[in-house]
Amino acid sequence: MERTLIILKPDAVQRGLVGEILSRFERAGLKIVGMKMVSPDEEHYHKHYEDIGKLISRRGEEVYKRNTAFMMSGPVIAVALEAIGAADLVRKMVGDTEPKSAHPGTVRGDFAHMSYDHANARDGGLPNVIHASGDAKEAKAEVAHWFSDGELFDYKTADEHLTL
Repeated sequence: MERTLIILKPDAVQRGLVGEILSRFERAGLKIVGMKMVSPDEEHYHKHYEDIGKLISRRGEEVYKRNTAFMMSGPVIAVALEAIGAADLVRKMVGDTEPKSAHPGTVRGDFAHMSYDHANARDGGLPNVIHASGDAKEAKAEVAHWFSDGELFDYKTADEHLTL
């Protein structure tokens, strides 16, 4: 089984979308194996966005600063999900990073609408409700960064009990 990370961003928490978003992943067969509400500091986000995700390297210091300020504007919910091919499945369900380009039926397509241009014009981060690991390798590093071994759980879902 593969694990991946999603982060429900401050806008998802503030808008009361947490339950609805999480239920989409559960209905698709992903298992929640870790979850917590946190308010990480800039050092934590630097490791997440640059050391693991290479955001500064790819998009520049200004994008990193705006994104980090947005992420620190309120609590987030970090969730470790597990399934076969979890990272790819979650990326498909989440939709395009720029909400205005995300297809209807995806998390961002249904719950966000902001464009890069609008976020840049107001000098802010992009409120796109959710972060999802880019691939399986990144997911492994992100899950380890956000969760200790003791915060991750191994259990059988009701469906797993029925099929075994």
